[in-house]
Amino acid sequence: MENTTFVNPEVSSPRGALLKRPGPPGGVRDTNRLKKSQAIRDAALTLFLARGVEGVSVDDIMKASQMAKGSFYRYFTDQAGLMEELMLPLKARMAEALEICAADLAGTANREAQTATYQRIALILSGLLTECPGQVRLYLQECRAPGVGARRPIVELAKRVTVAAIDITAQAQQAGLAKPGNPAIAALTVVGAVERLLFALLHNEDIGDHAAVPPVLMATLLEGLKRK
Repeated sequence: MENTTFVNPEVSSPRGALLKRPGPPGGVRDTNRLKKSQAIRDAALTLFLARGVEGVSVDDIMKASQMAKGSFYRYFTDQAGLMEELMLPLKARMAEALEICAADLAGTANREAQTATYQRIALILSGLLTECPGQVRLYLQECRAPGVGARRPIVELAKRVTVAAIDITAQAQQAGLAKPGNPAIAALTVVGAVERLLFALLHNEDIGDHAAVPPVLMATLLEGLKRK
């Protein structure tokens, strides 16, 4: 089973998909509730990675977590709500990286500062591979499919990443730090390259020395943005 970074959904969730139950925070009932909801998320992640989102039912998830099917709805409204909670660690870190990059570029005036900005965002994103590898794999596996049902939170996150990447690229162009051109094409090229490399790393594809991938990717990114 994939290891997941624990997040208390009752505190972190914008949707409140984990249904609140009686009992004081930190009490026995509250602790048991959080443990059971974590077990459901762990079981769902393992099944989603093995079968794809559309190939997994609530019955499958609850059998894998060794709980009655009815227990699912004590913790989650539906599979989309479960997915929302499952992707919280990834969503938070990606948002942090994009916000940092946008803020840094707003005050960037030279090539060296730009390079430092992209190195910083690369460091944050690379940390995802150790913090929540299962969620990263699931995101890469499902983000290009139709955004319906349980997959909807993943596709919504992918759209937000795309919009942010285009905005950051346009901002760099306006500051004279990147070569002019269509910012959407440049941004999507970079996003696609990063996602494909992460997919290869997490699936142990034969791409040579995996440790050499991040610096090569960074050099390629910076060369592509460089003004002619």
